[in-house]
Amino acid sequence: MPDKSPALVSTEWLEEHLSAPDIRIVDATWHMPGSDRNARTEYGEAHIPGAVFFDIDEICDLDNPLPHMLPSLEKMSSRMRSLGIGDGNRVIVYDNSDVRSAARVWFMLKAFGLWDVAILDGGFQKWKNERRQIEDIPPIPRQRHFTARFNTTKLRDLNHMMANLDHKKEQVVDARAPGRFQGTDPEPREGMKCGSIPGSYNVFFRNLLNAEDGTFKAADDIRQIFEAAGVNLKQSIVTSCGSGITASVLMLALYLIGHEENALYDGSWSEWGSHSDTPVSK
Repeated sequence: MPDKSPALVSTEWLEEHLSAPDIRIVDATWHMPGSDRNARTEYGEAHIPGAVFFDIDEICDLDNPLPHMLPSLEKMSSRMRSLGIGDGNRVIVYDNSDVRSAARVWFMLKAFGLWDVAILDGGFQKWKNERRQIEDIPPIPRQRHFTARFNTTKLRDLNHMMANLDHKKEQVVDARAPGRFQGTDPEPREGMKCGSIPGSYNVFFRNLLNAEDGTFKAADDIRQIFEAAGVNLKQSIVTSCGSGITASVLMLALYLIGHEENALYDGSWSEWGSHSDTPVSK
């Protein structure tokens, strides 16, 4: 059954519903390597009242050498219970990140079966700019039962992506900045090739956001951005990026325009760009 729950809530809406008993608020801030910012420290200094911190670099498969790959069902269930997130909650995710990392947690929660999850449009920066209430005391969550059910249809791996080079059943859309996509700018992680997956399209995730307040653009504008990049919105899409973070921003944008035949390449360029057998376009 298709999920039609709203993907965005406004700062006004969240402030009105801060004390609602079924609402859980999640700070999903994550920063790029080398940014000299610490998301957990920032959370400890200021967050939306009642928000718990979702550590993207810990709630993942730590046995995988690739960064923040999806965790096991058991680990996801355990971590969500300890954060007080469970069945029947409505989860509102936000971030204070330049890469809109809340979209990654939105994707993760949906991939593990939590339907009612939305993102705070504009994030923590908009919330602070509007002088809404913040606190520096972390809540003590009450454990709740979380039933994890993994949706494999929304995920792609290296074998699938390699096969797709030949059969081309799915369009690959890369969320990285144009310089990284074209191979003219260096990668932030060492040992990476520069360039893109052959035949892929480039939709820089920041182009989907309004520059003045970081909110998402209107659906018609989002459609035009994908189409201007050469993407056929009537066909299947796989999103990619550096490590699965901003690829999730594209997944959210596709959700906002009603595009349902899509999935995310979790390894993204961290895997493709470091593998000896993968071809690269520049």
